Amino acid sequence: MPRITVTLPERFPFATEITVYSGHINYGNHLDNAALLSLVSEARVRFFKSLGYTELDVEGYGIIVVDAAVQYRSEAHHGEVLRVEMAATDFNKYGCDLAWRMTETPSGREVARGKTGILFFDYRIRKPVAMPLAFLDRVNAQAPLLD
Repeated sequence: MPRITVTLPERFPFATEITVYSGHINYGNHLDNAALLSLVSEARVRFFKSLGYTELDVEGYGIIVVDAAVQYRSEAHHGEVLRVEMAATDFNKYGCDLAWRMTETPSGREVARGKTGILFFDYRIRKPVAMPLAFLDRVNAQAPLLD
């Protein structure tokens, strides 16, 4: 069976740091795969906040996650600080991918990489909507920053 390969963008305009807590650790004494996705979700919330949005209000619409791909690269352990970089890529009529890379600081050792597909959603009518152009403008104007 072929393995997932995630191609990352050249530039990540957003980054945030998250500490691995004891609740993130599994029986193998490393970061649990489900907890890793939870950390990526936290980074996504911070990404939207950096743009002046919440996941429930991007120009009046929410987002929903439609798919996710993860490529694990190394273990992460309790107490490590992980840097999660994120960039919006692969835009389409209804959404985009949020590509991300997770590394341990300060060594820079890559822990995981992946992408999360999102689409814009009107929760009032329970249907997908076209991606707000103002969101695209903000993403394109986003200067690199560490949250």
